[in-house]
Amino acid sequence: MEKMVLEEEIVIVGAGIAGLATAVALKRVGIRALVLEKSDGLRVTGAFLNLFPNAWLALDALGVSHKLTPLYAVRKKAYVTNVATGAVQEVSLVGNNRCITVHRKALLESLAEELPSNSIRFSSKPIAIEAQGQEGPYTIRLEDGTVLIGCDGVHSFVARKLGLAVPVNSGLSSVLGLAVFPVGHGVRGDALQFVDVGIRAGILPLGDKEIYWFLTFNSTKETQNKYKKQVIENYTKDFPPTYAEAVRLCDLSTLTLAPLKLRLPWDLIFGNVSKGNMTVAGQVGCSALEDAVVLGRHIRKSFIDKGRLVPGAVAGAIEGYVKERRWRAAWLIAGGEGWLMKMFRDMIFYRFLLKRLIGVADYDCGKLPLLDDQNKTH
Repeated sequence: MEKMVLEEEIVIVGAGIAGLATAVALKRVGIRALVLEKSDGLRVTGAFLNLFPNAWLALDALGVSHKLTPLYAVRKKAYVTNVATGAVQEVSLVGNNRCITVHRKALLESLAEELPSNSIRFSSKPIAIEAQGQEGPYTIRLEDGTVLIGCDGVHSFVARKLGLAVPVNSGLSSVLGLAVFPVGHGVRGDALQFVDVGIRAGILPLGDKEIYWFLTFNSTKETQNKYKKQVIENYTKDFPPTYAEAVRLCDLSTLTLAPLKLRLPWDLIFGNVSKGNMTVAGQVGCSALEDAVVLGRHIRKSFIDKGRLVPGAVAGAIEGYVKERRWRAAWLIAGGEGWLMKMFRDMIFYRFLLKRLIGVADYDCGKLPLLDDQNKTH
């Protein structure tokens, strides 16, 4: 295959939430980016996302929140049930804890619609950076002022080039599924969670006929390799009938049983998150939306009136983005799956820390300084 050398000013690797959101953020400040995606279309796996106020503020800045808010109801409460004791904890999801569950596909499509049709190249996997002699379809040549942004997840091609440590296994695995109830499920719109030692599960109603369900459990290679149905039946036999029915109505062939991997917090604090004009974004869940807005703000600062990136100033813009995001990303990882659960066990986590951790959603990533229409031609 003939090799193609990319000499774009902005190249984003990965058309997931982070990659598309970053491209939208740059477009809104007058900068056009090229997004490379190895899949042959949008990656819609992952089923659902719970979006808290921090995510909606980012979506407001990106100009896409209005597409999603009419489609989904705001949850008012969550109920966490201790399976062993039957004790139920009620958690308010109003105000700063507001939570809306959306289809991942709907979010991706809303972001993609904001971009020119030729700004995403599918079936495109970069194979080299600043290397001209290797076999393969894409070599990314970083000229002075060119920006390379890795938004390609925990197995990031760009992160490897930066020298970031390989993500580690959290010791947990997760299963996600969507159940469709032909005549309706009759479940209120509240989020329901069920916890036991080493297990967390839940159901999230969407409309009258759909329920998203999930299961997170302590895992080993042996449990990860078991057939999905066997794992689900083994871990959920003591759960309420509603959960069992949601699992039963789900097409098990569409499920993904996968180990949860993450970057260690100190890797983001002390590691090379950027190098010159190259950086990564979206390494921590839905904070990818925040990353996109913050990165767009900082790159905008390196722009001049003619609509071009200032040579030599791009690295400073990226450094500012990394400085603003590094500690928040590390904290979000430290407060996420596998860490506090291992330290304090499930019951203590949910009883004393759940509300405090939800509070990290009270975060505003800022606005994007929009350019005049005549400058939006880059």
